[in-house]
Amino acid sequence: MTTPYLEPTEWYASLPSVFTSACMLLTDTKDQVLLVKPNYRPGWGFPGGITEAGEAPHDCAMRETAEELGVSVKADELLVIHWLPPSGERPRAMINFMFDGGVLSDPGRIRLQVEELDEASFFPWDIAATLLPVNIAARLPAARHARESRRPVYLPGEPGMVGG
Repeated sequence: MTTPYLEPTEWYASLPSVFTSACMLLTDTKDQVLLVKPNYRPGWGFPGGITEAGEAPHDCAMRETAEELGVSVKADELLVIHWLPPSGERPRAMINFMFDGGVLSDPGRIRLQVEELDEASFFPWDIAATLLPVNIAARLPAARHARESRRPVYLPGEPGMVGG
Protein backbone atom coordinates (compact mmCIF):
# COMPACT_ATOMS: atom_id res chain seq x y z
CA MET A 1 0.00 0.00 0.00
CA THR A 2 1.46 3.36 -0.97
CA THR A 3 1.11 6.59 0.92
CA PRO A 4 -0.83 9.16 -1.09
CA TYR A 5 1.25 12.01 -2.42
CA LEU A 6 0.36 15.40 -0.99
CA GLU A 7 0.53 18.54 -3.07
CA PRO A 8 3.23 20.90 -1.76
CA THR A 9 0.72 23.35 -0.24
CA GLU A 10 -1.00 20.53 1.67
CA TRP A 11 2.32 19.00 2.73
CA TYR A 12 3.69 22.32 4.05
CA ALA A 13 0.39 23.01 5.84
CA SER A 14 0.70 19.64 7.61
CA LEU A 15 4.16 20.36 9.07
CA PRO A 16 4.64 21.55 12.64
CA SER A 17 5.56 25.21 13.04
CA VAL A 18 7.46 27.29 15.57
CA PHE A 19 7.59 30.87 16.73
CA THR A 20 10.92 32.61 16.16
CA SER A 21 12.53 35.50 17.97
CA ALA A 22 15.91 37.15 17.88
CA CYS A 23 17.93 39.25 20.28
CA MET A 24 21.23 41.06 20.50
CA LEU A 25 24.04 40.78 23.01
CA LEU A 26 25.56 44.21 23.56
CA THR A 27 28.29 45.10 26.02
CA ASP A 28 29.94 48.35 27.01
CA THR A 29 33.65 49.26 27.17
CA LYS A 30 33.79 47.76 30.71
CA ASP A 31 32.48 44.41 29.39
CA GLN A 32 29.10 44.81 31.07
CA VAL A 33 25.93 43.39 29.50
CA LEU A 34 23.08 45.59 28.29
CA LEU A 35 19.65 44.50 29.49
CA VAL A 36 16.30 46.13 28.85
CA LYS A 37 13.27 46.24 31.12
CA PRO A 38 10.01 45.92 29.16
CA ASN A 39 6.92 47.66 30.51
CA TYR A 40 4.57 44.90 29.30
CA ARG A 41 6.00 42.02 31.39
CA PRO A 42 8.03 41.65 34.57
CA GLY A 43 11.80 41.31 34.61
CA TRP A 44 14.69 42.18 32.34
CA GLY A 45 15.68 40.83 28.94
CA PHE A 46 17.89 41.32 25.93
CA PRO A 47 17.09 43.83 23.19
CA GLY A 48 15.09 41.92 20.59
CA GLY A 49 11.70 40.52 19.77
CA ILE A 50 9.55 38.32 17.56
CA THR A 51 10.45 37.96 13.90
CA GLU A 52 7.97 39.35 11.41
CA ALA A 53 6.59 37.19 8.58
CA GLY A 54 9.41 36.46 6.13
CA GLU A 55 12.00 38.31 8.24
CA ALA A 56 15.40 36.70 8.82
CA PRO A 57 16.43 36.43 12.49
CA HIS A 58 19.52 38.66 12.08
CA ASP A 59 17.36 41.34 10.46
CA CYS A 60 14.89 41.06 13.34
CA ALA A 61 17.66 41.52 15.92
CA MET A 62 18.93 44.64 14.14
CA ARG A 63 15.42 46.06 13.63
CA GLU A 64 14.35 45.46 17.22
CA THR A 65 17.58 46.93 18.60
CA ALA A 66 17.12 50.04 16.47
CA GLU A 67 13.46 50.35 17.49
CA GLU A 68 13.99 49.72 21.20
CA LEU A 69 17.27 51.57 21.74
CA GLY A 70 17.51 54.01 18.85
CA VAL A 71 20.94 52.67 17.86
CA SER A 72 21.93 50.85 14.71
CA VAL A 73 24.22 47.89 15.26
CA LYS A 74 25.15 45.03 12.98
CA ALA A 75 24.10 41.53 13.96
CA ASP A 76 27.50 39.93 13.80
CA GLU A 77 28.26 36.35 14.87
CA LEU A 78 25.41 34.03 15.83
CA LEU A 79 26.05 33.26 19.50
CA VAL A 80 23.14 31.16 20.75
CA ILE A 81 20.26 29.18 19.29
CA HIS A 82 17.77 28.47 22.06
CA TRP A 83 14.85 26.09 21.53
CA LEU A 84 11.98 26.12 24.02
CA PRO A 85 9.03 23.70 23.97
CA PRO A 86 5.41 24.90 23.92
CA SER A 87 4.46 26.22 27.33
CA GLY A 88 1.49 27.85 29.03
CA GLU A 89 -0.29 30.20 26.66
CA ARG A 90 2.32 29.65 23.91
CA PRO A 91 1.00 26.69 21.87
CA ARG A 92 4.14 26.20 19.74
CA ALA A 93 7.85 25.80 20.33
CA MET A 94 9.96 28.98 20.31
CA ILE A 95 13.39 29.29 18.72
CA ASN A 96 15.49 32.30 19.73
CA PHE A 97 18.57 33.43 17.84
CA MET A 98 21.04 35.58 19.81
CA PHE A 99 23.53 37.62 17.80
CA ASP A 100 26.64 39.50 18.88
CA GLY A 101 26.04 43.23 18.58
CA GLY A 102 29.53 44.00 19.86
CA VAL A 103 30.57 46.84 22.13
CA LEU A 104 28.37 49.92 22.43
CA SER A 105 31.12 52.46 23.08
CA ASP A 106 28.75 55.42 23.53
CA PRO A 107 25.78 54.40 25.73
CA GLY A 108 24.63 58.04 25.60
CA ARG A 109 23.28 57.28 22.11
CA ILE A 110 20.56 55.05 23.58
CA ARG A 111 17.06 56.46 23.14
CA LEU A 112 14.49 54.15 24.73
CA GLN A 113 11.31 53.20 22.95
CA VAL A 114 9.07 54.33 25.82
CA GLU A 115 6.04 52.50 24.39
CA GLU A 116 7.78 49.18 25.20
CA LEU A 117 10.67 49.82 27.60
CA ASP A 118 10.98 51.37 31.04
CA GLU A 119 14.74 51.10 31.31
CA ALA A 120 18.01 49.93 29.76
CA SER A 121 21.15 49.43 31.79
CA PHE A 122 24.56 47.75 31.71
CA PHE A 123 25.30 45.12 34.34
CA PRO A 124 28.27 42.90 35.19
CA TRP A 125 27.74 39.43 33.69
CA ASP A 126 27.07 37.77 37.06
CA ILE A 127 24.51 40.40 38.10
CA ALA A 128 22.82 40.35 34.68
CA ALA A 129 22.35 36.59 34.99
CA THR A 130 20.38 37.05 38.23
CA LEU A 131 18.05 39.63 36.64
CA LEU A 132 16.97 37.50 33.70
CA PRO A 133 13.91 35.25 33.87
CA VAL A 134 14.77 31.59 34.48
CA ASN A 135 13.65 30.56 30.99
CA ILE A 136 16.24 32.77 29.24
CA ALA A 137 19.02 33.08 31.84
CA ALA A 138 21.01 30.21 30.28
CA ARG A 139 21.50 32.33 27.16
CA LEU A 140 23.91 34.65 28.96
CA PRO A 141 26.69 32.19 29.94
CA ALA A 142 26.17 30.43 26.61
CA ALA A 143 26.65 33.74 24.78
CA ARG A 144 29.80 34.50 26.75
CA HIS A 145 31.20 31.07 25.91
CA ALA A 146 30.26 31.51 22.23
CA ARG A 147 31.99 34.91 22.11
CA GLU A 148 35.15 33.44 23.61
CA SER A 149 35.20 30.25 21.52
CA ARG A 150 33.85 31.92 18.36
CA ARG A 151 31.41 29.02 18.01
CA PRO A 152 27.63 29.21 18.45
CA VAL A 153 25.98 27.33 21.30
CA TYR A 154 22.77 25.34 20.97
CA LEU A 155 20.54 25.36 24.04
CA PRO A 156 17.75 22.78 24.05
CA GLY A 157 14.93 23.95 26.26
CA GLU A 158 13.71 21.73 29.03
CA PRO A 159 10.09 20.57 29.15
CA GLY A 160 8.23 22.58 31.73
CA MET A 161 10.21 25.78 31.14
CA VAL A 162 7.96 28.82 31.00
CA GLY A 163 7.92 31.45 28.27
CA GLY A 164 10.50 32.17 25.62
